[in-house]
Amino acid sequence: MQSWITNFMEQFGYLGVFLMIALENVFPPIPSEVILPFGGFMTTYTDLTIPGVVAAATVGSVLGAVVLYGIGLLLDVEKLEKIVERWGHILRVTKADIHRADAWFDKYGYWTVLFCRMIPLVRSLISIPAGMSNMKFWLFLLFTTIGTLIWNIILITVGAALGESWEDITHFIGIYSNIAYAVIGMGIVIFVILFIRKKRRA
Repeated sequence: MQSWITNFMEQFGYLGVFLMIALENVFPPIPSEVILPFGGFMTTYTDLTIPGVVAAATVGSVLGAVVLYGIGLLLDVEKLEKIVERWGHILRVTKADIHRADAWFDKYGYWTVLFCRMIPLVRSLISIPAGMSNMKFWLFLLFTTIGTLIWNIILITVGAALGESWEDITHFIGIYSNIAYAVIGMGIVIFVILFIRKKRRA
């Protein structure tokens, strides 16, 4: 897949960067840690510039995020309530649980979107719960753009700095991803434990 991505980007330049990163947001298995550093490397031997690649990647990322946000809108809280009505007794989830989770995302969702936009894989999927919670679109767009811009600038700049060794960054991104996933996993476990304890006390 990597060779196909890099060949496509070399052939289509800014448009290739835009399309690849838009697809990466909708289909997370396509790795941004290949697209962005290679885009930076391309600025060292083509007419592409770092600001141009950053702009193309950012527009593509935001477009992909908006698509997933729209999917989240289709899977809103009301639809989840219907699922809970039918299967809640098996899943041990109530409508009140759904509303509490929705309220939490309403309160902290903007910062969650901002920071998650800088974590591989999660950076794409976070747009779905944002849509499901009916997060204000303009705020979603703002925090998504800020987080995306930071991520893009870092990886593209590093790719340009490394030059032909741009692939070296994938190793460090892998370590960073594992640490981030571990922290998220621990957070989820702690949340579940506290949630279960609260339910038992109630």
